[in-house]
Amino acid sequence: MPRTPDTEEPRPPVDADRLALVATTTPNMVVILNEAGVIEWVNASFENHTGYLLDDIRGRMPRDFLYGPDTDPDTLKRINQYLHRGVTFEEDILHYTRSGTPYWVHTSCIPVGEERGVAPGFIAIMANISDRKHSERGLRIAASVFDRSHEAIVITDRNNRILDVNPSFSRITGYLRDEVLGLNPSVLSSGRHSREYYQSMWHSIEKTDHWRGEVWNRRKNGEEFVELLSISRVHLEEPGQYYHVAAFTDITALKNHARELDRAANYDDLTGLPNRQLLEERLRRARAHADRQQRGLSVCYLDLDGFKGINDRLGHATGDQALKTLAERLTRSLRSGDTVARIGGDEFVLLLQSDRHEAVYQRVLSSVSSPISVGSESINLTASLGITRYPEDNTDEEGLIRHADQAMYSAKEKGRNQFHFFDPLLDAHRRERRDQLTAISRALEHHEFELHFQPQIRISDCTVVGFEALIRWNHPEKGMIAPGSFLPTVENSHLEVPMGQWVLREAIHQLNNWLAAGENLAVSINISARHLMDRSFADFLDNYLHSHADLDPGLITLEVLESTALEDINRASNVLEHCQQRGLKVALDDFGTGFSSLTYLRTLPVDLIKIDQSFVHNMQNDASDRAIVESVIFLAQRFSYPVLAEGVETMEQARGLKQMGCDYAQGYGLARPMPAGEVLAWVNHWNNSDTAGSGKDLNRLISAAQR
Repeated sequence: MPRTPDTEEPRPPVDADRLALVATTTPNMVVILNEAGVIEWVNASFENHTGYLLDDIRGRMPRDFLYGPDTDPDTLKRINQYLHRGVTFEEDILHYTRSGTPYWVHTSCIPVGEERGVAPGFIAIMANISDRKHSERGLRIAASVFDRSHEAIVITDRNNRILDVNPSFSRITGYLRDEVLGLNPSVLSSGRHSREYYQSMWHSIEKTDHWRGEVWNRRKNGEEFVELLSISRVHLEEPGQYYHVAAFTDITALKNHARELDRAANYDDLTGLPNRQLLEERLRRARAHADRQQRGLSVCYLDLDGFKGINDRLGHATGDQALKTLAERLTRSLRSGDTVARIGGDEFVLLLQSDRHEAVYQRVLSSVSSPISVGSESINLTASLGITRYPEDNTDEEGLIRHADQAMYSAKEKGRNQFHFFDPLLDAHRRERRDQLTAISRALEHHEFELHFQPQIRISDCTVVGFEALIRWNHPEKGMIAPGSFLPTVENSHLEVPMGQWVLREAIHQLNNWLAAGENLAVSINISARHLMDRSFADFLDNYLHSHADLDPGLITLEVLESTALEDINRASNVLEHCQQRGLKVALDDFGTGFSSLTYLRTLPVDLIKIDQSFVHNMQNDASDRAIVESVIFLAQRFSYPVLAEGVETMEQARGLKQMGCDYAQGYGLARPMPAGEVLAWVNHWNNSDTAGSGKDLNRLISAAQR
């Protein structure tokens, strides 16, 4: 019959050796304590885990070496109480190895004694649970992150059904957790994105286990919002098992702020039109597109005529309303893809992206000139339009706008309410002239200019009467540069007067040097019309002569080009008379080449007339030129003016001039212009030639000079 508990036979005793074998081979740590809690024995697993050998710790208490700085004191207090009462207990506690490495153990401790046939004490079995503790900590951290994250987190299964959401999901979307469990996240869809957009998203997840981007979704209350979404696919150890973890942040406010910043940075506050920054960006793209398509585009600079008067008369509020109306009109007058931008108070720039725009230019001007009604006022305006064409004007964005601006000012000068085209070739010439003027200014500062001097001979006795000062540029790289290469650039520029003053000072300085050397030589100095008419000319000359009191002013001749247009001939006459009163002489240079020869001859105070070399050069072969030379000499004689012929190169020319009654001559046939340092030697050679004396023969001198 079956046995009852009362009749159950006692279990046979277990072999002590086997029990000892269990204690020594188990991976758990075994510690035997006496009734005072002192260690009597530990197994090999304990020694291996802790690094403490039995011989080192026998007779010591565990608290003396197993516990460390992070061991929980409350747990220690409970263990001590259990040991004191002699009761069974289980606790998780942090221990430290001999090397100081912490590790977690689950300790099971039972008291033993006479009832078990052994001496009183305790047996403690410890299992290393560090891995479990670390996993638990990771789970707690993950749970905390999940619950406290500011990002919404959604966990879905492989079928994309929602398994869990965190509190931030409810805060952002308005859906409670229980409302969405088991649903597809598409419950949030706004309908803004296409089917292809979501297909691309899932293709990325399938391929890389990840996707990140912006998505427009809808809250529970119907409000749309934009989120920055990140989706990751998490695979489990089981084949084919995975979950999806999606995290998103509501960036609607950030997007709105970005749009506000973009508008502030790229659009005009008053009209809503693009500003200069956005215009340049669009122009940059338009240039690239035009290059690819091999097409052109136009940049037009529009400025309202007399708009300041509208503001002054009707007030800025009315002016602002007029500007807004004009902005709308200009926008309507353009074609799709074109741009109108406001870059100043009443200044607009139009970007037209096609090849032919003449009709558009006129339509733009017409849209401005139509009356504008602002309240009870009717405002009439016109505009001036400057236009440059790309790629004919092949420059950058800033340059195109600047060139259109320059053309606009030309339109205003033409009479306003019209358009004017920028000329790239003319602009290139202006840029070249600016560069040349910069180089010339630098040359003045660095003393690169010097004067060369060409002799002037009295024909009757072949006497050297003076020298004409002629400027040269001794360029450090290009060498000696003739005046024809740089004086046209200086003409009518800000450098014309400073260069003229330098020539005056340098010529008079050389005159002083000759006088100091015992040579009583005169010097002729060319004076441009602008320098002569400058308000400071007379004072400058007076001050310079005053500082050189020993100098005879009669040795200085100021040469005024007859071909120069003197805007105020009466004032010019007064200035020259002032110079004559100071003892200086005046020569009318290049006589016969201008349109006012007789007027100048009759009006200006003149001491000498110079015949232009172009007539002298051809007078032997051209009857007209010979007639002009004869007429000038005859006219000068009737006015009692001496005459000097320029450009004398041959004996025939010299002989002909002498026969006509010409008084003086200069030219390559006599001597080329020479540096100041060679003048005195040349004069000495001339005076000591074999024809020296009153009987000098000009023909022989010319022949000798040419040899």
